[in-house]
Amino acid sequence: MTCEANTKKRSRRGSGSVFQKAGSPHWVIQYYRFDSDKGKSVRVREYTKLSSRAQAQKLLTDRLSKIGRGEQFEIGRPVTIAELYDALRTFTENNGAGGRAVEGLGWRWKHLAPFFGGMRAANVTTDAVERYKRQRRTEGAAPATVNRELATLRRAFNYGKRSTPPKVYSVPHIQMFKENNARQGFVEQDEFARMASEAHLDGLWMRALLEVAYTYGWRRGEMLGLQVRQVDLQARTIRLDPGTTKNGEGREVVMTPEVEELLRAAVEKKKPTDCVFTREDGKPIKDFRGAWRNLCTRAGTGRWECRKCGITLARTKCECGGVRKYVGLIPHDFRRSAAKAARRAGVPESVIMAMGGWKTPSMFRRYAIVSSADQRAAVEMIARERAEKALSPSFGPPSPKADQFGEKTQTPTIQ
Repeated sequence: MTCEANTKKRSRRGSGSVFQKAGSPHWVIQYYRFDSDKGKSVRVREYTKLSSRAQAQKLLTDRLSKIGRGEQFEIGRPVTIAELYDALRTFTENNGAGGRAVEGLGWRWKHLAPFFGGMRAANVTTDAVERYKRQRRTEGAAPATVNRELATLRRAFNYGKRSTPPKVYSVPHIQMFKENNARQGFVEQDEFARMASEAHLDGLWMRALLEVAYTYGWRRGEMLGLQVRQVDLQARTIRLDPGTTKNGEGREVVMTPEVEELLRAAVEKKKPTDCVFTREDGKPIKDFRGAWRNLCTRAGTGRWECRKCGITLARTKCECGGVRKYVGLIPHDFRRSAAKAARRAGVPESVIMAMGGWKTPSMFRRYAIVSSADQRAAVEMIARERAEKALSPSFGPPSPKADQFGEKTQTPTIQ
């Protein structure tokens, strides 16, 4: 037998290969596929359930031609977007993201499902995403709302790609809308006083919630999750447990006399595991958007207006047929206002960050922006300082000048 007969014929570069593992009746195909995350081609070994070499070679040829045309394809059973979403939801539920995170996924999936639900993951292209964006905008959805929905879609793809084995091998490019929704609302002292006086109509919980939010700038979820055991009336402190805050770190603050008085009444006759902020019947506060908007409307820090014509409404519907929407302060504005008030009072930036839970100075400065009232006060201070230091112009005779010999000369006076 010649040497040539024992030599295995090498495949042409780029044509992939077909082979069997020892003891396995099925064939394996191997080829290279571009990975956008790594920025280069990576080797892919696809374990087929084919026992015929010819069928395996046919599958390899189909894979290579799709790679050459730049088409996406799935390995194994085709995966739909609904399956990717179900996997993401299960992952979110199992990893302690909280009920609100799972609930948010459900809200966004209600809009994604009719368009993407039954679609194969390999068929989701950038063009399909752009069609979805156009459809949602036609339905009246805001750009920020569409962006949150597309972010859920992208998370489902990324989780499917990281799975073992991967459910998808590529993530489509998803271009978000440009958002310009950075809020700049502040709660000034007189506005807070009006809101505090109106809060008693909603109950003790609303009045105490306002005081804590305006003093420490805590997030809504951090306050609503507060339990009686975290309020130490003897030490006059409130403690947020690690894992209950957005950054995962615990915090402890000292109560002001106003906060202590309100929280003392709020926790009276409650068990250590009871929520601090509850309604009169003892039910914990979970969602207070309706009460908040009505409070701001009564206090003059918010209003209802028509979505179509923009006029202020006192009723649910406008004469033009449009429904009303709320415009005004939101609970998160108190977070920004607390940072501004503390900084104005001379509290060091590091202390404000520790109290409110800002992890980086850049995030703190983003929230603690200066209000228009502060800017007016600054301009008045500048003008007053300049007025005090300004010198009145002198119209007296000019001072004598020295000639070239150092002798002073007088300017001749015209008679």
